Amino acid sequence: VGRGLRSAQGAATRPLAQAGEMVQLLVEVARSAVREPRGYWGDVREQMFEILKLCWLPMIISTTAFGFGAPGLQGGNIFLLFGIPERLGSFFLMASVREFAPWINAMVVAGVMGTAITADLGARRIREEFDAMEVLGVDPVRSIILPRVIALTIMTGLMDIVALSFGVFGGLLAAFELGVNSSAYFDNFWNNATTTDMWCSVVKTALFGLIIGVVCCYKGYRAEGGPIGVGRAVNQAVVIAFAAIWMFNF
Repeated sequence: VGRGLRSAQGAATRPLAQAGEMVQLLVEVARSAVREPRGYWGDVREQMFEILKLCWLPMIISTTAFGFGAPGLQGGNIFLLFGIPERLGSFFLMASVREFAPWINAMVVAGVMGTAITADLGARRIREEFDAMEVLGVDPVRSIILPRVIALTIMTGLMDIVALSFGVFGGLLAAFELGVNSSAYFDNFWNNATTTDMWCSVVKTALFGLIIGVVCCYKGYRAEGGPIGVGRAVNQAVVIAFAAIWMFNF
């Protein structure tokens, strides 16, 4: 019975302990970046290019298809019931700019690049590369984790501009399907859009990228148990990143 209680207690406290360690990693990354803001931007650029190369196409396809389907056709049919299908453009300010484009963008980045980073760092851990770096006096957090976290934060925010653009384009395709012309669609969109909506969407998505970077780097850096442990870390990283994004978005 005592062993069962200790096991249950450990299972209950482990997520809280890992959350605290993730926050600790974030603080360590931020401190390293601020104290010496030079020497890692070359790696950041390489990681940004890698993120763009792997994520741009699935992100464009996902946001366009989702914009056409759920908020486009389904939302447009609701507007059609009230006889105002031309107001679909104003609906996409909320649907794409504020919610769906940032959310889908973050899901794609976490699913594509987040898993790749976790697998890469996990493989380095089981090959004991991090231990070797520490023996040589090289800080693995600064040289490996910091560039990836910064790159994910910047690129996820920048790709939101592309994501919301194609989300609105998907809504335009739905508007054509409902018989709405492009002028009415965009007039209603821009009559309701504000600068705050746009930059808040980008900032929010950049914070999604920061969450993805910290979670995925943490799970890869702390992977254990050989190749099976790396696979388990990848699975846990993407699930935790998804859940953290949803909670933060709420």
